[in-house]
Amino acid sequence: MVGALGVAASLAAEAGLTGWLGAGLALTMLGIAVIDARSFIIPNWLNAAAFGLGLVAATATAATGQLWLVWLEAGGRAVVLMLLFGALRAGYFRLRGRHGIGLGDVKLAAVAGCWLGWSMIPVAVEIAALSALAVQMLRGRVRPTTRLPFGLYLAPSIWIGWLLQATVFRGW
Repeated sequence: MVGALGVAASLAAEAGLTGWLGAGLALTMLGIAVIDARSFIIPNWLNAAAFGLGLVAATATAATGQLWLVWLEAGGRAVVLMLLFGALRAGYFRLRGRHGIGLGDVKLAAVAGCWLGWSMIPVAVEIAALSALAVQMLRGRVRPTTRLPFGLYLAPSIWIGWLLQATVFRGW
């Protein structure tokens, strides 16, 4: 049911191929969220599929002769986010002696970079962080040692960011 709603919303937000690619993003993000919630693992194949769909989506929106530039922009955002999330992971490990985010979350950040523009990336990360914090507070589980499947929150936030980017903030 949730997957069908994601597909329908994606197709309503964008027409044609881009809408179908957004629907693919919705389904891969749903898969990542469910698996991470159950096992604290984000499968590489789902991250790779979402990243590949993002490159195809970038290609679909590229002007004639601008394909290399669109891929450079999407790839550049992906690399920057991977490095930032990787640095966050390393810094937290140095501070606490344990990992705060998993490598799957780092790779998922690259997916966000591929799909979202610079102005939407912080929005998606903030949606993920605030929703994770809100859920944990409602459960009464806010402790320094509480494990949290961050992909459960980041994956849907990436799709929500894409949806906002395609509708409300088109052209930003």
